[in-house]
Amino acid sequence: MVSLLNDFSSEIIFPLLPRFFTAVLGGSPALLGLMEGLVESVASLLKLWSGRMADRLPRRKPLVVLGYSLAAAVRPLIGLAAAPWQVVALRIVDRTGKGLRGSPRDALIADGVKEGARGHAFGFHRAMDHLGAIAGPVTMLFLIPLFQGLGVFAPGALRERDYRL
Repeated sequence: MVSLLNDFSSEIIFPLLPRFFTAVLGGSPALLGLMEGLVESVASLLKLWSGRMADRLPRRKPLVVLGYSLAAAVRPLIGLAAAPWQVVALRIVDRTGKGLRGSPRDALIADGVKEGARGHAFGFHRAMDHLGAIAGPVTMLFLIPLFQGLGVFAPGALRERDYRL
C-alpha cells in the first residue's frame, strides 16, 4: 500500500512538472532535461550504496522508512518553489529517497515471504506501483478543471519562449 500511495503522489504531480518548471518558474527545457538526468543518476547510484548497506546492517527497515519519508516530506514543497533551482534541489532529495529505499525494500519483501511465494510478492508490489502510476495522472485529469482559476492551467499560459533551448 505504501508503494501504491507513493507512486500515486509522485505521478499526480510528475505530468505537470515540465509545465510548472518552464512556464511558471521560467526554467529552460534544457535545464529540465539536465535535472531529470541528474536526479535519476542520483537514485541509481544510491541504490548501489543502499543495497550494500541493507546487506550489512542488522535492520533494513530504517533505510526504507527514511527513503519513503524523504520523498513524502519534499514532494509537496515542489508546488511552493519560486525558482527552478529549488525544484532541482527538491527533486534531488525526492530521488535520494527513492535510491535509499529501493534495494532494502526489495530485500525486506524477499525476507518476508517464503521462497516459493517471492514471485507473487514482487508481482503484487509491482502491481501496486503501476496502479499508483495510473491513478495519479487520472486523478489529476479530474482536478485540473478545479484549479484552472489559479492561472497554472489557463489557456495561453505558455509562451513561445518556454519551448526554446
